[in-house]
Amino acid sequence: FAGGCIIAAGHFSMAAPLLGIPEIPSFILGLTLIVAGTGLLKPNISAMVGDLYPQGGARRDAGFSIFYMGINLGGMAGPLLCGLLAENFNWHWGFSLAGFGMVLGLIQYKRGARHLGSAGLRPAHPVTAGRKPAPVLPLILAILLGMTFTLQKAASGGFVMSLVVIAEMLGAAVIGVAAIYFAYLFLGAGLSREEKKRLWVIVWLFVLAALFWSGFEQAGSSLNLFAYKLTDRSVLGWEMPASWLQSINPLFIIALAPVFGTGWTWAARRNADPSIAMKFALGLIALSAGFFVIAWGAANTSPENPASPAWLIVTYFLHTVGELFLSPVGLSAMTKLAPRGRVGQMMGVWFIAAALGNLIAGLVAGSLENLSPDALFWKVAMFTGAAGLIAVLASPLVRRLSGGNR
Repeated sequence: FAGGCIIAAGHFSMAAPLLGIPEIPSFILGLTLIVAGTGLLKPNISAMVGDLYPQGGARRDAGFSIFYMGINLGGMAGPLLCGLLAENFNWHWGFSLAGFGMVLGLIQYKRGARHLGSAGLRPAHPVTAGRKPAPVLPLILAILLGMTFTLQKAASGGFVMSLVVIAEMLGAAVIGVAAIYFAYLFLGAGLSREEKKRLWVIVWLFVLAALFWSGFEQAGSSLNLFAYKLTDRSVLGWEMPASWLQSINPLFIIALAPVFGTGWTWAARRNADPSIAMKFALGLIALSAGFFVIAWGAANTSPENPASPAWLIVTYFLHTVGELFLSPVGLSAMTKLAPRGRVGQMMGVWFIAAALGNLIAGLVAGSLENLSPDALFWKVAMFTGAAGLIAVLASPLVRRLSGGNR
């Protein structure tokens, strides 16, 4: 709940220039608040969904598919409504709408909290029992204040730094944090042999997830640029905003998530439910197939000869299939495989993989300066396809390490 309040405050801060408040400081403060609030909200709400299915198994995968569908209801409305406000007025109106949306979500959360039972109240096996908790909050606040100061100095011209250099530094920092945390768990957390086996599975899923998101998040960069510059968006003489094509993925999620959720429980009843590792592999292969499609469609396009939006629609369909194989299953897997008392932390690790994938996606999209869109899409298709095939070959070993967790 606190995370949601902080996120709402961040959106309202980014909308503050509507009241005459200086734009750059309010924007940077808003981004900082959204980052902090997201760190509180996303891992914990995902862990709560896992608590609602204590029996685990395919029902938990199905539950996370339903949860994921709810996320994407907002994901579909956001680009449509905020993009429309941005193009007809300015982005500050879009930010304010996002803030009001979060407030409505918080009201609904409080109204429905009685249905959650004990989910999310306190860890069943707290790892800090009998120990003094580490002073994490002051450290987080210090980091956020440092980020805010650095970004404001850069925005005001206090110093100049390449965005590519910043992304590379952040990527190295993310990898370093993940490596240090995993090393601590293996060497200093007192885990049992079985827990360490499952932790190796989490490390493998972390790598596959980062690779997946590095391709999938081209939707907000290279694929969005392709939609804006090289796609025919005219409908009966009216040109739709390029941002509207971003709503195709959430629309497919809403349509397909119930199908996947039902499919997992149906397969489990027949002992045919694929393993976690195989689902991740299939997700990467579907992502690769989507990039092969858009690479084909991007060939020989130009501003004078734009591509049909059908190419992007098919691509987003395949990417959505891959996302449903990987993302809800990954959330569920973290709750199944996490060492005792560390479910929330493993959810945080899962979102670190997504953050790393987003950073890599931005760096990959920067290659458009030197590559044609179709050449870039072919490279991403080949890379993610190879990763998917390796994941297929490794899946029997990963399944053995995960014990009875499918």
